[in-house]
Amino acid sequence: MAELALPETQYAQSGEFNIAYQVMGDGPIDIILVPGIISHIDFQHELPGYTRFLRRLAKFSRVVTFDKRGQGLSDRLADIPSLEERIDDVRAIMDAINSKRAALVGFSEGASMSVLFASTYPDRVSHLVLFGGLARISDLLPSNLTPSETQERLANVVRSWGNGDFLKKVFAGDAGNPEAIARIAKFEKLGSSPGALKAYILSNRRIDINPILPVVRTPTLILHRATDAQVPVSLGRALAAGIPGARYIEYSSGDHAFWTGDIELVVGDIEEFVTGHRWGGEAELDRILATVLFTDIVGSTDLASKLGDHRWRALLDDHDDLSSRIVSKHRGTLVKSTGDGVLATFDGPGRAVRCALAMSEETKSIGLPVRAGLHCGEVEIRGDDVGGIAVHAAARVMAQSGSNEVFVSRVVTDLVAGTDLKFSERGSYELKGLPGKWDLFAASR
Repeated sequence: MAELALPETQYAQSGEFNIAYQVMGDGPIDIILVPGIISHIDFQHELPGYTRFLRRLAKFSRVVTFDKRGQGLSDRLADIPSLEERIDDVRAIMDAINSKRAALVGFSEGASMSVLFASTYPDRVSHLVLFGGLARISDLLPSNLTPSETQERLANVVRSWGNGDFLKKVFAGDAGNPEAIARIAKFEKLGSSPGALKAYILSNRRIDINPILPVVRTPTLILHRATDAQVPVSLGRALAAGIPGARYIEYSSGDHAFWTGDIELVVGDIEEFVTGHRWGGEAELDRILATVLFTDIVGSTDLASKLGDHRWRALLDDHDDLSSRIVSKHRGTLVKSTGDGVLATFDGPGRAVRCALAMSEETKSIGLPVRAGLHCGEVEIRGDDVGGIAVHAAARVMAQSGSNEVFVSRVVTDLVAGTDLKFSERGSYELKGLPGKWDLFAASR
């Protein structure tokens, strides 16, 4: 099954405001993802797991994401809208895509918006799914805080906005990863300005949907992780208890962000709740089209012997850090280190080739000759690993390349035709374990 392309950002008119949204998939069911306190529907594709989560949902639905007014790519505001005004954005998007009825998936703060929308427009909501949600935002504050302490906490949030501190609890599993924190910091800055964030926080502290929970008649599923560091699991349990007939599922591990952790388990639960069945074909379910990159340090054994264990380990650490940074910059997924190389996947062959070329140049600058091989085809997702013929083919293509060379298969050159990338023919090869002759090409800028 071909992998869905990244969606284009479109705009819906909500009163005087332009609301940015994206659509992925064309399934028979519409799913609207209602965001938390900040969002940026374009940049979030840079966050590991996010695009994969949407693509999995899109296997059985048409998935819509959006930025609330005042956030991300939507119009910025002078005043923060009320909860009632915010749900107008959901209605405007549904009207723009001609959606008569949809399932709402509300994340974190978005749970309040979703509940209010379902209660106000019950004929337009088929199912309600609330992930990491709570009924009263002020419950996130310690009950013994004085007004001055509360004000100081807010001032600290505003002062540190843009360095990743605010969202650390959302991505608690990455709190010790400097590269991840840098991405999170960028997400903060793109998602909201410090002033807008302050206004939203002050507004959100007045939100309390407890009074309307008993009147919710939409079939509701509550999902919460026991280890959620942002919204304590007790608040998720209380939310479920307040909605008549709500189904509650509690996961034993994972972060607050819905697109982290065991994506298949979460989406499977959503799919079963919304459609009545769960996708049974695991092998088919986890197949995607991707460009696979393998790299390898040329002569690593001799280099290790020459440099000694200590210097070699330090150089390998530099190589791994550099590789991780370059793969991330080119929007790839670093699957794993192979000891003296890396395996990575990309949803665009052009970015994959440019990543390989950049890696070749930068590793050369630290004294490590690297070779690389790329092939585009269907890969199998196996937890955090990948497999399949395309992975084996990329490894075999790499094996034919030399020091500081980037070899690609013909399918890669065909897919990037018309770009500024250059390729020179390097002959036809029989690749071990693969049928037929393979035409290989050396990439350059």
